[in-house]
Amino acid sequence: MSAVNTWNSTQHFWLIILGFCVAFVPRFLPLMLFTKRAIPEWFNEWMKFVPVSLFTALVVKDVFIDSASYALILNHFSEMLAAVVVVIIAYRTRSMALSVITGLVAVFLLSMFIA
Repeated sequence: MSAVNTWNSTQHFWLIILGFCVAFVPRFLPLMLFTKRAIPEWFNEWMKFVPVSLFTALVVKDVFIDSASYALILNHFSEMLAAVVVVIIAYRTRSMALSVITGLVAVFLLSMFIA
């Protein structure tokens, strides 16, 4: 099956403008909204959990769920051990960058020694 691009320059231009708007508006509106008013303390407390929950969702999906069949898998031992190491490092340092780097190095080293 051959895909042929039949769009003209005007359509490409509007696609780029639309893509810009879709990417820009969700970033610009909260910035304008929260610069003119005080952010409630409960919102700041709630936002502290967003990076942890996103990080957890990404790690759990990649370590415990097979992306092809969406089945639970428990045989990725190197990734599981690396996840434990990352949890300890993240808890002690509270640094996302250090946690990610530690996780990458741990997966690399553990996958070399654990088949």
